[in-house]
Amino acid sequence: MLVMSTRVRSYAKVNLGLAIGPVREDGFHGLVTLYQTLDLHDLVTVTAQRGGSGLTLTSNDRRVPCDARNTAWRMVEGALHRMGVAAEVTIHIDKRLPIQGGMGAGSANAAAALIALETELGEALPQAERMALAAEVGSDVPLFLIGGAVLGTGRGEIVEMAPDFPATVCVVAIPSVGVSTPAAFREWDARYAAGLAAAADVQEETAGWSEVIDPLLTFPPVRDTLSELSRVYASTLGSMPGSTGIVRNPLLEKTLDGMANGLAENTLLELVRTGIENDFEEVVFSQHPSLREIKRQLMGTETEVPALYAALSGSGSALFGLYESTAAAQAAQQRLQSSGVKALTTETLPRAEYWGRMVAE
Repeated sequence: MLVMSTRVRSYAKVNLGLAIGPVREDGFHGLVTLYQTLDLHDLVTVTAQRGGSGLTLTSNDRRVPCDARNTAWRMVEGALHRMGVAAEVTIHIDKRLPIQGGMGAGSANAAAALIALETELGEALPQAERMALAAEVGSDVPLFLIGGAVLGTGRGEIVEMAPDFPATVCVVAIPSVGVSTPAAFREWDARYAAGLAAAADVQEETAGWSEVIDPLLTFPPVRDTLSELSRVYASTLGSMPGSTGIVRNPLLEKTLDGMANGLAENTLLELVRTGIENDFEEVVFSQHPSLREIKRQLMGTETEVPALYAALSGSGSALFGLYESTAAAQAAQQRLQSSGVKALTTETLPRAEYWGRMVAE
């Protein structure tokens, strides 16, 4: 009997900005981030036969766990349980994206595996259940069930559509060094604790100056744009069909309106002018100074046609730059490659293109 399979492109993401909050009661950090999917991908192939039982996972990369440690495994296992379906399932992950790169590769694999499984079975979970399962599997998984520009809050798993902007040329730098996200968070927490202790010491020594010292006790400050987004999580953007709510704030009102109207160049420039940034750079660049230099090369100079924006993605180690033209992006790629850093030219992937290109032939 001929066994068919479904192959899905498992797209990457970058974080256009990321703000880290204090540790919550559940042990996770509160985050506010603006995700953006990219036209770089792994390939996830799923075969499912009803009536059988068993789950097998393989990969072309031996670093990929092929058991229940893998997010794609847990996603498929959880989906079958929620559907009440018995099936024999095989998953193959063709890795092309970096591991520990901050590009969401493992999380994207999980979302791709679910989409392929649903296609194979001809049955889909209700959207609310899909999103709940995705959040259980990993903080970055839900964004890949939306695609395009996505606002993430909570620990990153509470996601909302953000208005898309058209495809923008992008260079992704893939350093040889890997960054441990838990180690980055530990360093952030150590700095946070040191800041609190220092502020408390100063407050004790300067009694009566509370109006000056009290603001220091919130060190490090929750960053401008993204933190304000979470605080005013309220109104909706009526022109976005299917959105359950879009965060608005006065600082980004023009940016969001520009996105909604498809004004790509002005939108990106407005976004950059808000001061959007990635808090992880503060600790990761001190742990890995070479990454700071890579960001500088991505940015370029005025004589080199500088990037519109460049940043670390997530906790790294991948970094990216956004450019006004392909020529500017190719110049940045050449700068990086000349210094021995792997660099890829691609583009951001808006939501319609994300879903339109997902299932591979």
